[in-house]
Amino acid sequence: MTPTAMSDTTHDQHLASESTIDLIAGRHPNGELIIEKVLVNPQQQKDSFQLLKSPVFVRGIARADVVQKMDKPEGAFKILQHGGNLCIRVFSKQSLSSPQCEELQQRLTLAIEKLGGDLDIKEDRVLVYSIHVSCGFNAIEKILEQELGNREDMVWYYGNVYDPDTGEPLNWWQSILSPE
Repeated sequence: MTPTAMSDTTHDQHLASESTIDLIAGRHPNGELIIEKVLVNPQQQKDSFQLLKSPVFVRGIARADVVQKMDKPEGAFKILQHGGNLCIRVFSKQSLSSPQCEELQQRLTLAIEKLGGDLDIKEDRVLVYSIHVSCGFNAIEKILEQELGNREDMVWYYGNVYDPDTGEPLNWWQSILSPE
């Protein structure tokens, strides 16, 4: 699935009525930047914003994180503060509106909500959840394995756990989970 598949009219109209910023989600093979509109709440610090939903394609951030837009290139940002949420992205080869996928999505969403998480984005072929890291990686991954199992038509990823370049854990959660 490509980021351009995300730009359906309903989604764009919804975002137009909210505060959004454009963030870099990657690069096309031709070198052009891929930009994703992200729902935000402006903060007091200059050019800083708190994310109201986890993004689909922008890596390294999740709902409640505070980011600051950089001047160049367009869509560049730095993370000022992690809000403590994990971003979980579920991609499907088939429409999530199909009866079997709709049932699975409902079960998965209910299980994540029982841990205190939320479904932030539901598009035709993608679901994005936010859930606090204190729920535990094991508990979250157990739910994902139970509900998605060995399905070949769906895959899930953390959006803000691994460095996109090195694959190493970002470890931003260490300070949040450590006892005071």
